[in-house]
Amino acid sequence: MIGFSQFWPKGGMPGILHHYTETLVTFEYASPNAHQPHSILFIGGLSDGLATTSYTHDIIKTLETTEWSFFTLNLSSSYSAWGLGHLDRDTDEIAHCIRYIKSYKAAKYGSGTTHADAKVVLMGHSSGSQDVLHYLYRPNPHRNRPVFDPELVHLERPVIDGAILQAPVSDRDAFAWVLHEGFLGRSPEELRQTYDTLVSMAREIVAQNDRYDVVLPIELCSQFSFVSPVSARRFLSLASPDSPGSPSEEDLFSADLSDEEYAKTFGKIQERGLLRGRLMVAPGGKDQTVPDWVDKDALLAKWRRITDHDEKYQVWDQENSGIVPGASHALSDDDQAEPRRFLADRVLNFLQSAAGRSDRSC
Repeated sequence: MIGFSQFWPKGGMPGILHHYTETLVTFEYASPNAHQPHSILFIGGLSDGLATTSYTHDIIKTLETTEWSFFTLNLSSSYSAWGLGHLDRDTDEIAHCIRYIKSYKAAKYGSGTTHADAKVVLMGHSSGSQDVLHYLYRPNPHRNRPVFDPELVHLERPVIDGAILQAPVSDRDAFAWVLHEGFLGRSPEELRQTYDTLVSMAREIVAQNDRYDVVLPIELCSQFSFVSPVSARRFLSLASPDSPGSPSEEDLFSADLSDEEYAKTFGKIQERGLLRGRLMVAPGGKDQTVPDWVDKDALLAKWRRITDHDEKYQVWDQENSGIVPGASHALSDDDQAEPRRFLADRVLNFLQSAAGRSDRSC
């Protein structure tokens, strides 16, 4: 029997369901009669959707008496559709949602609340962090025209007032760990054979026909806990078998990427000009998806150095960034009360700073 949520309260939480397109929605957790002109938009990871990341309850409760309301949204790639999605579509839909939020807040709080006054911060969890970084470093609007997604219309992405990467992890590193340690009762040798088969199959499919997505055999993908349909294209994007020499667009956080590769991502944030405020990065201290050979402190230091161009700029939020002590990947275990509180306090401090900052000094 499936039990009730141990994190979300019985009786629900107050808020407003908004349609930011005809078919996509965002839910705003808003206190009745509260004055909340500022907004934080949360992007979950693979298989997430509306209110599926339980630690956000702690953040929502922390923000109840502030000027910030918390939004969560559905994307075309939400829930079981993640295996058919891609970052360009995700970030175009996120841009559409941010446009809606800015317009809605300006209308709600009157002519005195301009788009410049009402702050918007984007927060990503896990693979949602890939969306946030993709939003910040790619050309604006996107230039790619994927033939497999012909109806996609690129939008000019609005400037945001802050960005948070929570549990930014590498799918490729996770694959490497599983292939080294074994997984779900299967040996490393068994999984290596399956992985090589999937990579070979996916390469052949993409090479033969780039106009359509083709779903890989679920009986093979499920050996890596992928129980949703996963296309050949998305599998290669996540596994990035040509890395570190030629990383895929989703290989953004791997420990072995060179400074030159990180300069194309973290190092592009300042140049793109889509981040008016600062960047907060908060990995989990006990993230079970990160191999034990990854030096998180060294990786954070590298990201900071490249983001700030060796202290030439002040993009990185050094005050609030850092490893969340004891935090698992999604902070959803029974022993995660203190890491959840710690993270909520850090997010609140970051948002308070964002609300008081008219622009980031460079």
